[in-house]
Amino acid sequence: MKPASPHAAGVRLPPLRAPRRALCTGLALAWLMPLASQAQTAAYPAKPVKIIVAFTAGGTTDLLARSVSQKLGEKLGQSFIIENRPGGGGNIGTESVVRAAPDGYTLIVNSVGPISVNQSLYKKMSYDPLKDLVPIVQIADVPNVLVVHPSVPANTFDEFLAYAKTRPADFNYGSTGVGTSSHLSSFMLMQNLGVEALHIPYKGANALNDLLAGRLQFMFATIPSVVSHIHAGKLKALAVSSSQASRALPKVPTVSSRVPGFEAGSWFGFFAPKGVSPEVVQLINKEVNAILPQLNDQMVREGADPVGGTPEQFARMTQREFVKWQKIVRDSGASVD
Repeated sequence: MKPASPHAAGVRLPPLRAPRRALCTGLALAWLMPLASQAQTAAYPAKPVKIIVAFTAGGTTDLLARSVSQKLGEKLGQSFIIENRPGGGGNIGTESVVRAAPDGYTLIVNSVGPISVNQSLYKKMSYDPLKDLVPIVQIADVPNVLVVHPSVPANTFDEFLAYAKTRPADFNYGSTGVGTSSHLSSFMLMQNLGVEALHIPYKGANALNDLLAGRLQFMFATIPSVVSHIHAGKLKALAVSSSQASRALPKVPTVSSRVPGFEAGSWFGFFAPKGVSPEVVQLINKEVNAILPQLNDQMVREGADPVGGTPEQFARMTQREFVKWQKIVRDSGASVD
């Protein structure tokens, strides 16, 4: 015989409070989670932050990263440690950040090439920098400058244009590699002029060394990399690639003053792995925007124009740059396996 039901026996059952307690506990946890996230962000950075630079030490990306990161460390009371991971046109270092934990302790200072050019240039890429990285803040615009060896019979940009159109058999230019800003800037100029010149790609600073030695006739280079040689008379600066004159070289005309619509150069900024906390993005953005005015004179003197702005502005700019350089890469025929 089955035991009688407690209800049938008139036994009063205790109220079912356990589920209610569980519900309250769940609501409390849900309420506390944002507070925990805020507390974690408030403590950031609680340990050293690694800043990846996807290029060699001493280059423009590296110099900008170091100057801003030093100020960040002083302001936030933690070390912001630069780690150079060059190779693959910036792809190796960039991919290492894409694969890093999105906890805010691995960031990257990157430039136009790895972010907006390489997708169109490299045949195989295992990631999409526009989707797999979060733009935080733009540090600076750095125009390229057209520099020639003193042996080139041109002291002004107009004289250079006239010289280029004579198509001398030995007319050549160097670059820091196929598809780099220095290569594509020269290609754009030659395309606009309707003339040809021999492109000689190098790795890194070797192009500048050969230009200084007179084995190359001209190249586009970032202003910070050549400004000291210009002031020393070892190179002649004929035009800058930005739409407006550079504050570092105010007397040097723009290419666009003779070739309407011409604009090419480099830009630099902070990125984080996809999934990083929005609070970390806002904190780094806020601090870098506060730091840039302190570095203004130094950066301008070295050839960089400080920018700053919101993460959203930086994201829109990287997308525009991708569209622009995609066409230029395709027109140039540049490709890297």
